[in-house]
Amino acid sequence: MDNVDKKLVEIDDSLYREKQGVLYKYILEIVERPLIEHALERTYGNQLKAAKILGINRNTMRTKIKKLGIDPNRWKI
Repeated sequence: MDNVDKKLVEIDDSLYREKQGVLYKYILEIVERPLIEHALERTYGNQLKAAKILGINRNTMRTKIKKLGIDPNRWKI
């Protein structure tokens, strides 16, 4: 989670002011893609197992994968 720590440290008062009202969405955009990709990598592209690891519904996982343009087949062996 070093990347997450680094990104959170980058958030200072000016960013809070700049992103006021959309800070949650901004942080989610930074973290969500690498988190989903990491879960897919750990499960060799298995979306159901990745969803279970993340604690989200399988359909939610598929929706996020599609929205983010992630290809789960790249981790399949």
